[in-house]
Amino acid sequence: MDISHRKRTLLKVIVLGDSGVGKTSLMNQYVYKKFSQQYKATIGADFVTKEILVDDKLVTLQIWDTAGQERFHSLGAAFYRGADCCVLVYDVNIHKTFDTLNNWHDDFLKQTDTENPDAFPFVLLGNKVDVDGGNSRRVTEKKAREWCASRGNIPYFETSAKEGYNVDDAFLCVAKVASQNERDLDIYFRGISETPSEPEQQSGCAC
Repeated sequence: MDISHRKRTLLKVIVLGDSGVGKTSLMNQYVYKKFSQQYKATIGADFVTKEILVDDKLVTLQIWDTAGQERFHSLGAAFYRGADCCVLVYDVNIHKTFDTLNNWHDDFLKQTDTENPDAFPFVLLGNKVDVDGGNSRRVTEKKAREWCASRGNIPYFETSAKEGYNVDDAFLCVAKVASQNERDLDIYFRGISETPSEPEQQSGCAC
């Protein structure tokens, strides 16, 4: 099938985590294959887009980078609205960034007011595994996987934004769970529609 005739889907992905864990670096590595040593705190929120193929379907990922500082938390609800997936990021070398994951996770669900919070897709990234050859690591992979299991088996990836390690695989997983979520919503809306064929006729619109 000609790529231009494929149905396009826009998926909104929110990236959350403490300041300095590498959220912006992960996105820049994924979209632009670039890494900068300079640290610049994100103000408010910003987003990048990338088109990829997921199961032969053209998907546009709109990845939102949000500020990790407390003072921007009140902006959350506006940025989270319409999200298809949430990516949580922590730094494997700083235990505090792992400890705050519960706050980010619960706050996101509270702010989005999602219909079925238990089913909303999250992906966890343990970033900066390259630092000091892994010698300064403070959070074990086992501990991270246990946390994911306790939260409904969230997919987990260990990444290095600097080396590009596992970044593509992680975001491909994000795209897959996000498009699954989008499909589930689609089925839900079709189910409550009196004329099931109607949404299908309008399916060309990704907005």
